[in-house]
Amino acid sequence: MTSDRTSTQLRYGWTTGACATAATTAAYTALLTGSFPDPVEITLPKGQRPVFALAREELGDGLALAGVVKDAGDDPDVTHGALVYATVRPAPAGAGVVFRAGPGVGTVTKPGLPLPVGEPAINPVPRDMMRRAVAQVADRHGGTGDVYVEISVEHGEELARHTWNPRLGILGGLSILGTTGIVVPYSCSAWIDSIRRGIDVARAAGHQHVAACTGSTSERVATELYGLPDDALLDMGDFAGAVLKYLRRHPIPRLTVAGGIGKLTKLANGHLDLHSGRSQVDFRALAELVAGAGGGADLIEGVRGANTALDALRQCQAAGLPLGDLVAVGARNTAAEVLRGSPVKVDVLVIDRAGTIVGQTP
Repeated sequence: MTSDRTSTQLRYGWTTGACATAATTAAYTALLTGSFPDPVEITLPKGQRPVFALAREELGDGLALAGVVKDAGDDPDVTHGALVYATVRPAPAGAGVVFRAGPGVGTVTKPGLPLPVGEPAINPVPRDMMRRAVAQVADRHGGTGDVYVEISVEHGEELARHTWNPRLGILGGLSILGTTGIVVPYSCSAWIDSIRRGIDVARAAGHQHVAACTGSTSERVATELYGLPDDALLDMGDFAGAVLKYLRRHPIPRLTVAGGIGKLTKLANGHLDLHSGRSQVDFRALAELVAGAGGGADLIEGVRGANTALDALRQCQAAGLPLGDLVAVGARNTAAEVLRGSPVKVDVLVIDRAGTIVGQTP
């Protein structure tokens, strides 16, 4: 398997959908010809033609199995190094390509996803890639193109516990993903896609209130305060913009944004990406908030020179000034601006590291 580098010299990789397509191509070729192509070449949706080395080959009575080890490049992907394999068997005439979930691949159990309940969690673009690959192999080697394609991921059920799948109602393993076939390092496309699917599932379940949380502590606080079910909780992380922009197009009546003082200070300052490498706390803006709330000169200077947002909060708490509430209002204003014209009402919870609420909107 070969990969390349991005303009930042980070090596990109291949999605589970691309790996499943390569495995399916090799397995169906072996089923028709008796031999496995190794390496095997596939065509991605935008025309790229990567090649993949096979890590597993099995040819039996009426079936062929091929496996590819996923290389996510320099992206910190939970599925990096996982063995993705396809088992291909003949299907009745006219069946086309029938997908099945093998070990380690999940099954859809909740509405709202781009697949019906009961279907294997193999997303639409990977399905299209595999259908095209099957048709090409059939044309090349005289097959009918009527096959059962069972996709599996070694240890996939265990890996899925580190993803959104259980919350989204995808049970039994991982999803087979990818819209381009390529994993761009640190693009976090899978996380953002999971945010969108989480909103879709919450809407399909009829939830009127969701909470977008920056981490597990803020999620626990929001759950305890509002009694929200798991599928009304959005693991926002640093991607406030992804949550707000998708909700603007796919509204839910009420949104609670919950997070630590540092990240929500950035949101209050207008940042929609809250990652420390892409936005910073503006202590001058915090000092202006303190001044506007009537803080004394010493407190204003202390906040301007604070080491962290939490340090600024502690100084204000000692002086009896509600900095957390001011940050919550600012964060709500930023969110409301993004959601302008959409029927979504926003409230904000600001917490400290211990999970204590230190600020909220009225």
